[in-house]
Amino acid sequence: MNKKKICLVIPSLHAGGMERVMSELVGYFCQKLNVEVYLVMYGMKPEIFYPLPHNLVIHQPDWEFDNKKRKWNTLKRMIYLRHTIKKINPNSILSFGEYWNSFVLLALFGLKYPLFVSDRCQPNKSLGRIHNVLRRWLYPKAAGVIAQTQIAKDIYWNQFHHTNIQVIGNPIRRIETKFGNLKRENIVLTVGRLIATKHHDLLIDIFLKIGNPDWKLVIVGGNAIKQKGMERLSEKIRELNVEDQVVLTGNLSNVDDYYLKSKIFAFTSSSEGFPNVIGEAMSTALPVVAFDCVAGPAEMIDNGYNGFLVPLFDAEKFEQQLSLLMSDESARIRMALAASKSIEKFSVESIGEKFYSIILQH
Repeated sequence: MNKKKICLVIPSLHAGGMERVMSELVGYFCQKLNVEVYLVMYGMKPEIFYPLPHNLVIHQPDWEFDNKKRKWNTLKRMIYLRHTIKKINPNSILSFGEYWNSFVLLALFGLKYPLFVSDRCQPNKSLGRIHNVLRRWLYPKAAGVIAQTQIAKDIYWNQFHHTNIQVIGNPIRRIETKFGNLKRENIVLTVGRLIATKHHDLLIDIFLKIGNPDWKLVIVGGNAIKQKGMERLSEKIRELNVEDQVVLTGNLSNVDDYYLKSKIFAFTSSSEGFPNVIGEAMSTALPVVAFDCVAGPAEMIDNGYNGFLVPLFDAEKFEQQLSLLMSDESARIRMALAASKSIEKFSVESIGEKFYSIILQH
């Protein structure tokens, strides 16, 4: 029996939510006996941060992107991607990246292969005039568009008028835990790239205003998109003289240790598509306090049941809900148990099968 070929394309697999989802899908697809799975990376700096199965076939350029000759090197990457896809001859292609899907659609323009695209950002976010125009022209030419939420689907329909827009949430990896046996510490945890839209500086202010010296705030994440977040936040922490209460860990290959020893997860991001870190926190029985940004948190958090949704930028309300969880152990435990149970519908197996069915049974 001839195996079907699935080709997943993404700029890089560096540390990030989009990349985490792609790695989870790779792992799920590679378990299937009747499928050959290919991963093609084509970005300026293709990296592999996440563990990948041994039977995955990986393609990445063997030459460095020269930013001094940006236009020429971009064209070379486009030619490389087109040539590699033709060589693989896949049954279906899945592309991730709101800034990159148009690049992939252009590179593969005119080829016969079904190409599915998925944005992984706030769905009503403007990507700039050129990107917005390209998306309106190119997305309708894809075999399908995969949205992360119903809100995203509605927005994409108005933008692209595509006849095949499917809604699939993110796969949330199950982090093994035995709730009753964990040795939790008084830690409020947040995980995410140190960029402005995550508003870590605001979270630090909220946490310190609560004024509970028995607790620590741990921020897991590293610099991204040249914003120098680590330097900026480190300076803030030094100026406030709170190094003993607020910890910056940088990027961690195994953030699970912090998920498993923390008691609360806090998330002050204002721009999301579907934040995996909220789901991962809930899978380890952490109640979550999060801003109710346009898409994502409300898909997972049932306000008052397994966590708290706070109106965007309502710092006073965020402080109240976070303070409640820090001081009320019974509420914290009740929400923790509910969080662990409610996130099961986003298991890797369930979400992976939805992706598989859509991209191979179109």
